[in-house]
Amino acid sequence: MRALFPTALLASLLVMSPGLVSAQMKLSPKAAAPGGTDTRYFTSIDGLMDGNADVILKETRQGKTVTAAVLDVCYPVAKNSDRKDRFVVNLQVSGQTLTGTTTSLGAKAPVTVKLTRKPTGDTFEFRGQIGIGQAVTEVTSPDNSDLSEKEFLDNQTTDDGITPQPKDFTEVSPEAIAVKVKLDAATDFLKSLKGQDVEVTLASLTVGCDALRAGEQTINMSADPERAAALLAKFKTMPGVTAAGWTAGLVEMDRTIRIGAADWRDGDKINRDKLAGAIAGVLSKTLAAKPVSQSFNAATGKLKLVFKRPNQDFPTLELTDTIEVSTLVSADKPGTSDKLIVWIGSPSTTTSDESSGAKLNLSDEATADEEGDQPDDNGSIEALAKELKGQRWDADKSVWK
Repeated sequence: MRALFPTALLASLLVMSPGLVSAQMKLSPKAAAPGGTDTRYFTSIDGLMDGNADVILKETRQGKTVTAAVLDVCYPVAKNSDRKDRFVVNLQVSGQTLTGTTTSLGAKAPVTVKLTRKPTGDTFEFRGQIGIGQAVTEVTSPDNSDLSEKEFLDNQTTDDGITPQPKDFTEVSPEAIAVKVKLDAATDFLKSLKGQDVEVTLASLTVGCDALRAGEQTINMSADPERAAALLAKFKTMPGVTAAGWTAGLVEMDRTIRIGAADWRDGDKINRDKLAGAIAGVLSKTLAAKPVSQSFNAATGKLKLVFKRPNQDFPTLELTDTIEVSTLVSADKPGTSDKLIVWIGSPSTTTSDESSGAKLNLSDEATADEEGDQPDDNGSIEALAKELKGQRWDADKSVWK
């Protein structure tokens, strides 16, 4: 029976220390002397595990003879699963044959490897079998190119996206925070967030090959910008946390204005109701709609404004457009500032029959082309900048204008 595994991503390299996911392969690039010891890597063995595993094979060579090899394979635990497992096995070298046994790090499944390695001109061919538990995968992989240690290391680029101390919120978003935590401490960290006013990004709960090899996982969250700094300070003291800071999130600079803070604060707090009223007043004009409600999300700091207007597609039907606009208000940088930034999301419009009597049932199934179009906000950002005496972001010069 052949095992089926979805495609994974290449990440930084670690090898097995028994029982520890975070064990690392020591890498120090050296130039090999002619006929001396050289280290080479294969990072894309075509066809291995049906071409759906994340593979790194490290070889130590004396001249052209392989003297040692380590195979690092990260793979989904089942077909179409986001969960990953990994094994790292030291291979015995006998001529063209590479063999070894180990246990997978997650499921503790027995692993057996038997490969033949054959040079074919400038490339290499691998054939054989890999068994994980009861599943056996046939390996047929011709035309594999190897990399020098320097080339391999140059390709190992990992970025957790965390900025511990941003100078302002032009590169990162004020509500978007992230924590890097060791895998063996991740469960306790996540449990500590239960009942707290934060939203955890579901996708960041997936432990991928990057995390398995690094032994660390990055958890992304959204929090009220006024509480984000305090939360990060707390997170940094928690067991297993190795990094914490701000990251990319809601705020897009082309939909953001910067305004003076003095008129919109009560003490050291932003007067959200006053600012929401001013924003709603401007949007009611640009959207030609009546404000009907505003609600604040205590976890993320987002403010949702709701407007209604008569639908103009078929006026005699007396249909109603309901428009929702998400906004976010924050200081323009961490800590004390005399400036605020105001982000306005793209309007989201739904149409329904709110007339008296029998209702017309409507569905809104946009075509693929229509889904790519951004809703027209009729100059709302520019109007807000004018009304609130704010600045727009100049992307070409990277300055407020």
